[in-house]
Amino acid sequence: MPDLTDSRLARPAGESTVFDVVVGTAAVREAPDAAARLATQVLFGESVDVFDRQGVFSRIRCHRDHYVGWMRSDALSPAIAPPTHKVAALRTFAYAAPDLKSPVKVMLSLGARVTVTGTDGDYASCAQAGWIHTRHLASQDARDADVVTVAERYFNTPYLWGGRDSLGLDCTGLTQQAFEAVGVLLPRDSDMQFAWAGEEIADWTVPDALKRGDLVFWKGHVGIMTDGQHLLHANAWHMATACEPLEDAIIRIRTQYAEPIGARRIDVDRVAGQVPRWMAESAA
Repeated sequence: MPDLTDSRLARPAGESTVFDVVVGTAAVREAPDAAARLATQVLFGESVDVFDRQGVFSRIRCHRDHYVGWMRSDALSPAIAPPTHKVAALRTFAYAAPDLKSPVKVMLSLGARVTVTGTDGDYASCAQAGWIHTRHLASQDARDADVVTVAERYFNTPYLWGGRDSLGLDCTGLTQQAFEAVGVLLPRDSDMQFAWAGEEIADWTVPDALKRGDLVFWKGHVGIMTDGQHLLHANAWHMATACEPLEDAIIRIRTQYAEPIGARRIDVDRVAGQVPRWMAESAA
């Protein structure tokens, strides 16, 4: 079982400075090396604590989920004003001017955070990003109504280990993005989500026990139920986010790997907007 002293979460020693990510998606790697394995990604406008630097890399801890890793320093800028809006489209462009024919400055994915400083017609001027069409933005505190509807927007997105943007994501990147859109913060990895997200469904294998939005776990994998029989998951078999009968997934994964280890249910209405206990306790 994970704990808050896990090296993936534990705050590095020493003083830190807050920076914001100012590229569309910043890779967080397991070591200060461009060839190191991708651990996660941080989207535009999200904040990190920077502890030290090695060459072109900074050792960071993400504010969003307290994940620790190494990021290129040129993806960061001293913290700007708090975000006012977030990207509500699956992906969008920020332009150099309030004109769709102007050069694109950066592409942003669903959930990226921006600070709107002014408007011109249908476009909002966003600090460090550029001009974004207002129909692709929502207030920072806006919440989607249904976690599965959000997750389904990533259907057919290529599988990417460590990914959590609209161009590529893994199983927990999908669950993180979907639940954050409805106001629930999840930890980054599947063992953490299995330990800390929602409540265990003790009788989940009983017919009709599962429902829309429930999470089904294997060791190292998780998916979201779209109803009582179908699983939506970013997975390496399809190399994409796909939906299939849960029983088919269980049979295939059993043959290649293992049985599921359990299922959990998150009461979104009850916990949306709250700081989860695992995050509060790992804040130090």
